[in-house]
Amino acid sequence: MSEKKCRGCGIVLQDENVLLDGYTTNLENDLCQRCFKMKHYGEYQIVSKTNDEYLEVLKKVNETKDLVLHVEDILNVEQDLHKIRNYIDNKMILVLNKRDALPLSVKDEKIIDYFKCSDLGYDDIIIIGTRTNYNMDELLHMIKKYKTSKRVYIVGNTNVGKSSLINKMMENYSKNPSDLTISPMPSTTLDTVAIELSDDLTLIDTPGLIDPGNITNDLSPEMLKKITPRKEIKPRTFQIKKGQCLLLDDILRIDYVEGEKNSFTFYVSNDLEIKKMNAKKQERLKDLGKTTVDVKYHEDLVIDGLGFVKIVAKCQIDVYLSKKVTIFTRDSLI
Repeated sequence: MSEKKCRGCGIVLQDENVLLDGYTTNLENDLCQRCFKMKHYGEYQIVSKTNDEYLEVLKKVNETKDLVLHVEDILNVEQDLHKIRNYIDNKMILVLNKRDALPLSVKDEKIIDYFKCSDLGYDDIIIIGTRTNYNMDELLHMIKKYKTSKRVYIVGNTNVGKSSLINKMMENYSKNPSDLTISPMPSTTLDTVAIELSDDLTLIDTPGLIDPGNITNDLSPEMLKKITPRKEIKPRTFQIKKGQCLLLDDILRIDYVEGEKNSFTFYVSNDLEIKKMNAKKQERLKDLGKTTVDVKYHEDLVIDGLGFVKIVAKCQIDVYLSKKVTIFTRDSLI
């Protein structure tokens, strides 16, 4: 049996069953058929994986003493950052990715202080943007400062940009090729992939932990492209009062139930349409699951995988959204 791995997703290649992961027509190929189709034709194929398999990978990382980069999407920072820390005791840097999606007016220092105050036990924190090459030199310097061997592991949830980070570092600092597959679909990387950046640094991509409450699990490939910011977000602010509602495309509805006149600022993809309407005269999206949320002063409403809404004043809102998607409030990030 072949032990050769796909250079795109890390799965062991096989040419016996087209229905199983890792299928290729020729074992001399470097990519499995799934990665080949994503890379060259933009065809996305959903793979069903359980977190049990991925947690085993994290446990193996914990058996090493190597440096770990915990990558998070800055627009969609998960509710519980301790989750990965529960499995890994290694030296760890929090890498807040996709800075290029946030407005330039947002100050890095404020965001870094926000996470430092959370006392999460990271050795350091950095904000990067792979699309615009933002802070990549600083990240490499930080890796060299904290690494304990030539191996550095990259961990995080699906779709936070781990493979994009590695590809950008290879492009910037290495003569070796990297073919890691990048797509907006969950579970793109299926097994560990070791990429040699230089003689003294090897980056190891790991499969992303599946977040069951992430909206990306519930959308079509076309809608996934729409909710994924392709350039700097333009925050959209709405003044809203009791009896009004906000509709975000065909995904989300927010009804303003109680509170003084308020300000809602959306940090979501520019491609998504947002409308303010009279709640009593509008029935759209009310067939979705309803969650009543009490918001305190200066909190964000986070929609897992979609982005967040900055809310200025205390209020009560009804949120209509697929029941599969996690929503929560936190102190305002920005």
